[in-house]
Amino acid sequence: MNETLKVLRERRSIRRYKTEQIADAELDAILEAGTWAASGKGLQPAVMVVVQDQETISHMSRLNAEIQGKPGTDPFYGAPTVVVVLADGENPNWMADGSLVLGNLMTAAWSLGVGSCWINRAKELFDMPEGKALLKKWGLPETLRGVGNCVLGYAEGPVPAPKPRKDGYIVRV
Repeated sequence: MNETLKVLRERRSIRRYKTEQIADAELDAILEAGTWAASGKGLQPAVMVVVQDQETISHMSRLNAEIQGKPGTDPFYGAPTVVVVLADGENPNWMADGSLVLGNLMTAAWSLGVGSCWINRAKELFDMPEGKALLKKWGLPETLRGVGNCVLGYAEGPVPAPKPRKDGYIVRV
């Protein structure tokens, strides 16, 4: 089987991570893959913010858990790296373009032996005053909207088995 198709087929969302930080070379390769995501008209409205500072990760995780209605939990699953994907909310394709970046990040991570998981609620977080404060702290414009968080790290424990593909997934006309 073609290596790309094999990676796409075998990638899983990882929800338990070792505390060990991922290697810089792996992170750089994963981030570069994100920069090659397709975007409407090639405008590249997405921005990736790499967070490896545990204090900031804990702060974002706490806010994410509150948005989810599950305070006291860790929606980032203890991952040592979070890549926040944002995109220019004034671009009509901001969500789709940012989603393609997240897909590239997760696929590239898996191909390098790094686990990942897309964590929702970035949109809600970066629309809140606390999210706007993070944008300001990072020197980014308030027009950026949260697309998703890509948590990265080495898997702790076994990789989940794939779920069967649903009937009717493909319709040919």
